[in-house]
Amino acid sequence: MAAASSRAPLPPLPFPCPVARAATRRRGVRMASSAWTPLSTTIEVPGAAGPVVVVGAPGLPEADFRNAVDSALFEQWLSNLQSEKGVLTYGRLNLTRILIQGVDMFGKRVGFLKFKADIIDEETKTKVPGIVFARGPAVAVLILLECSGQTYAVLTEQVRVPVGKFLLELPAGMLDDEKGDFVGTAVREVEEETGIKLNLEEMVDLTALLDPATGGRMIPSPGGCDEEIGLFLYRGRVDETIRSLQGKETGLRDHGELIKLRVVPYSQLWRSTADAKALCAVALYEMAKREGLLPSPSSPSANL
Repeated sequence: MAAASSRAPLPPLPFPCPVARAATRRRGVRMASSAWTPLSTTIEVPGAAGPVVVVGAPGLPEADFRNAVDSALFEQWLSNLQSEKGVLTYGRLNLTRILIQGVDMFGKRVGFLKFKADIIDEETKTKVPGIVFARGPAVAVLILLECSGQTYAVLTEQVRVPVGKFLLELPAGMLDDEKGDFVGTAVREVEEETGIKLNLEEMVDLTALLDPATGGRMIPSPGGCDEEIGLFLYRGRVDETIRSLQGKETGLRDHGELIKLRVVPYSQLWRSTADAKALCAVALYEMAKREGLLPSPSSPSANL
């Protein structure tokens, strides 16, 4: 929302704004002056009644605003609005304004993006809750290892500052690029977090078994976050005792990952953790087994 001013507007400062969809267009950006004027631009989004104003929150650095508007996270969210089940698809809801509130950079890319979208119900003229924490897609792997006739699940124990606790979770991680390589990312994250080397050919995409209308991904918190997770299954066996993994310290220390491995009997997994990824993976695995949708396991030896 640009502040009212009797002065002539500042000339736009051009910067590149690549778009994921050709139909989404951006106009010039007005930058802040000494008498504070919001960073702003306008975009045209198919399905919206008119141009959508994008502004930066007070104190947001210019570089963060530029990075946010150019980011793959923002482009994907705009694309979702126009999808088959998108917010703007049916004509009742309208997008009028977006407030960019915060950006966290992971190197040269936007890792986390916080913004507020003004979505209006045209029938009631009321706003729909529109606070968005965008972090993009991620993967998690349910690792089941057979040892001496028993099946065990491998979990990670690590600190999770947002909830203020150490949590037991499935090995998981974010996609680091825009290529959408869920399987490759899953294998890499497992090796980084557990030290276990998996074969791509042995991975089973559990979320791909969902109805195609779901998008084939698990969405854990759609009320506030755009994250969608691909859940994978790996089944293997170990000749050595499973206790060799218990308490093993892993993770990328230079990335602040302080991880210990925990091994639990698979039969007790559903009671051992509050991790939504693990609980959803168990549900998908059990239902897929019941429906006969899983390939026969080759039970490869896990490389520990």
